Amino acid sequence: MQKYMFVMLCCLCSCHPNSISPKPYPSTAKGDVADDYFGTGVPDPYRWLEDDCSEQTAAWVKAQNEVTEDYLSQIPFREQIRARLTEIWNHPRYTSPFHEGDYYYFFQNDGLQNQSILYRLKQLNDAPEVFLNPNTLSTDGTVALKSVSFSKDHRYMAYNLSKAGSDWEEIFVKDTQTGKDLDDHLRWIKFSGAAWKGNGFYYSRYDEPDAAKQFIGQNRFQKIYYHALGTPQSQDKLIFEDREHPLRYFTAQVTRDEEYLIVSVSEGTSGVELYCQPLNQPYSKLSLLANGFESNYSVVDHVKGRLLVLTDNEAPNYRLTSIDPSDADPSKWVDVIPETVELLETVSTGGEKLFAFYLKDASTRVLQLDEQGKIEKEIKLPAIGSASGLSGNRDEKTLFYSFSNFTTPSFIYQYDIASGNSTLYRQPETKFDTDYETEQVFYDSKDGTPVHLFIVYKKGMQRNGKNPALLYGYGGFNISLTPSFSIANMIFLENGGIYALANLRGGGEYGEEWHKAGMLEKKQNVFDDFIAAAEYLIREKYTSSEKLAISGGSNGGLLVGAAMTQRPDLFRVALPAVGVMDMLRYQKFTCGWGWVVEYGTSDNEKDFGYLYSYSPLHNIKANVAYPATLITTADHDDRVVPAHSFKFAATLQEKASNDHPALIRIDANAGHGAGKPVSKYIDEATDKWSFVFHELGISLTQ
Repeated sequence: MQKYMFVMLCCLCSCHPNSISPKPYPSTAKGDVADDYFGTGVPDPYRWLEDDCSEQTAAWVKAQNEVTEDYLSQIPFREQIRARLTEIWNHPRYTSPFHEGDYYYFFQNDGLQNQSILYRLKQLNDAPEVFLNPNTLSTDGTVALKSVSFSKDHRYMAYNLSKAGSDWEEIFVKDTQTGKDLDDHLRWIKFSGAAWKGNGFYYSRYDEPDAAKQFIGQNRFQKIYYHALGTPQSQDKLIFEDREHPLRYFTAQVTRDEEYLIVSVSEGTSGVELYCQPLNQPYSKLSLLANGFESNYSVVDHVKGRLLVLTDNEAPNYRLTSIDPSDADPSKWVDVIPETVELLETVSTGGEKLFAFYLKDASTRVLQLDEQGKIEKEIKLPAIGSASGLSGNRDEKTLFYSFSNFTTPSFIYQYDIASGNSTLYRQPETKFDTDYETEQVFYDSKDGTPVHLFIVYKKGMQRNGKNPALLYGYGGFNISLTPSFSIANMIFLENGGIYALANLRGGGEYGEEWHKAGMLEKKQNVFDDFIAAAEYLIREKYTSSEKLAISGGSNGGLLVGAAMTQRPDLFRVALPAVGVMDMLRYQKFTCGWGWVVEYGTSDNEKDFGYLYSYSPLHNIKANVAYPATLITTADHDDRVVPAHSFKFAATLQEKASNDHPALIRIDANAGHGAGKPVSKYIDEATDKWSFVFHELGISLTQ
């Protein structure tokens, strides 16, 4: 029997002065479905919600959104939050310029434009001209420009578009001299840009899917093709396929000088095998460059007959090594940048220099080196934060990089390679105070492992255990969380909130060993790290369990789901976004099979045991007071299909005690997050913060 949401009475909870009269949850039919996993029966009564095309699912989505909207509409300051978010969002934002031929190109958003516009100019002080405006491609801003790539002669630009947030992309080609599009139009592309060679490019695609399974069907047999300009996609030349391994990714890359084709093969999100082919030798074939899939490899550049490859092979913190493509025996690899105690996160090239980006306790440090690896200088950054860029052609004299942190939007700097001087090129004009502090601390996890934590708050904050706080984490896929700016977070900070970001195991902040310590059978370490971060914030009186919210998206949504089901007493609010909630079936949808190297799979008996032990969907218990929960997902999310969130919401509404609300917000014409229009970002941020402010009893002061 479905439970009903509680009525929040001000006489029962002094921190919630405004009562809400919620609607009952929609009735969710239960099917008689169960699976047998190695002798363990696992019911899946809401399996029918996996069919995102059915009328029954559509009706359920509509009913859930009506309940959520009714609840949020009763929060009296919701429109005040929307107005403030709109105000602080409305400032110009830029990317670093990049040089292509006679022009510098950059992206700019005037503030509230749904999509950023690609501009270009010949001289840096010229008035820019619009080169491609994605806002003209749809009425609601849901067509997004995902990537651009220029031919070596700079005559053509290939660009990828996606619709409604889907991972499916289409490639078009623009003539840079006339500004007009060619007739070329390529479809059924995922996780691929255009790698130019001459008047054409390499790219990866899948076969056209069945229309009914376009957004949920398992993606199989990715292939690499070469497309010659002016020809239909049906005539593209097949370059690489593997009929024996349907669940592999294949990515094409061409070195900047167009001398080598690099093919990267992976069985998931970790572990790579590399092949290369000399393109200036007739009848040459792809040959093995680096054997997989135990290590990661990425080709940075081709310099003087050798390929520069960033790898964690025999170097958990990564090294840059050079490989002779005609003799790739690992014993003959030569290190250009050896491994150090700090993580070598990435290496870029430009102006015949190497730029090594290191992470020191999740903050960027940048060195300039010559092409033989000799350190020339360290680039002085303005503060603790994150920097990116410093990439260009070999003849460049100046390059650009961006810098930001938790309370500083992206500043663009022009860098003189010879002198090492940085000059501020663009500084954003913002509409909020910058009177904040950022602490870096370490705390011990459950097993005694030290874990790094950023804590951001307004100056003058008192550690009295009464401050509202939001703890954010990810902890997976070798992804590093570094100080980055979020407009949406500013409304929380300026109203006395504390924002904390934990660098959990499973991430990449401390190299591959840190990553491996939070994957597969060690995934529980990630949840323990996150829970310990919450306990630290409470113990050190930054906040209390009644004032603490947790948030995360995708793999971070799994993190929130696991944390709230393992320690429901520790948090007041949970915000799992587009989360992987069903750990027993995730591999059956779209690209989910690619995560098996990270998580394991329920098809394996050993993996099943630990997956079942923490799978958020399967660990919701009856009559437990879970945190007030606002689940968010989207109807076109074909990365983490919305069925994860649907089934989690239905189960939480069925089983949880009626102490706190369990709501789900399902966005229309949106996906996993990338390319989302600004209007949708503001709408979602409005609803999330309205929910958090109400549940934590925050008084809106700004």
